[in-house]
Amino acid sequence: MGIQDIIEGKKQWRAHVARVKALPRDYQIVYQEMQKYFFKVGPVDLTEGNLLSGIVDFFEEGAAAGTGVLELIGDDVAAFCDDLIKDSRTYAEIYQESISKESGKAK
Repeated sequence: MGIQDIIEGKKQWRAHVARVKALPRDYQIVYQEMQKYFFKVGPVDLTEGNLLSGIVDFFEEGAAAGTGVLELIGDDVAAFCDDLIKDSRTYAEIYQESISKESGKAK
């Protein structure tokens, strides 16, 4: 990864953050909680894919339609997040597999 890639990545991230800040406050709060959840659970393709920008697109459409954020995603934010990444491999799964392999070797 060259310096140009880093600079471009920062520009894209700043543009993404600006879009989030333009959302209504309730949408911002839910987005931030979802982002924390994803960073904790760690879907492997989080940084490579369009998950976060797709959520912002979805939220922008909901906000434009005048729909409340919980009306849009439901009351259980974690369940909504889990559903979004249900087919994605997570770092937690990779870690669990490595532990299982190590415990198998220890026997």
